Amino acid sequence: MKKRKLSISDGVLLVFILLLVIPQTRKPIQVALNSVKMQFFSPSKISEENQTVIESFNYRVETLNGENISLEIGRGRVTFIGYWATWCPPCIAEMPSIQKLYDDYGDSVNFLLLTNEEPEVVKRFLEKKKFILPVYIPRMQAPEALYDRNIPTNFVIDKTGKIVVKETGSTDWNAKKIRAILETLIAS
Repeated sequence: MKKRKLSISDGVLLVFILLLVIPQTRKPIQVALNSVKMQFFSPSKISEENQTVIESFNYRVETLNGENISLEIGRGRVTFIGYWATWCPPCIAEMPSIQKLYDDYGDSVNFLLLTNEEPEVVKRFLEKKKFILPVYIPRMQAPEALYDRNIPTNFVIDKTGKIVVKETGSTDWNAKKIRAILETLIAS
């Protein structure tokens, strides 16, 4: 029986698999792959007939400095809610696009980035990545319409509490399409 020689492509595949097995290289590779995916996917508006309306409520959260506050949802202001974690590669991949959106719309859109991680872990992550985002720890169960077991899951809610956008997985939040949606919601 004749032995098959390894080709260059076989070698590249083996190295790639090995890099995915090593914890120190797996996460950066996954973040990079999600960043590439984001180039092709941006958030979409939910069709009118499939939009869910949540009753306005106060979201009880804790700041990263330990202060308990309530943030109004569905009462006269557009809201962006994102569920994420520092260890989640798709979350990490989409964070720069969320930061850009926040930089431009933070004054007119209520941003809540929610995580269940320890505040010190989150603070270190934000400092390392140079993100200046409003991150909170939820201190209540979200309404059922805002509950999803997957992260990242992000929502855009209009001024009346209607969920206009829901996206699970990494996506480009700085895309023209989402900016147009926000402009329309802010103006209405």
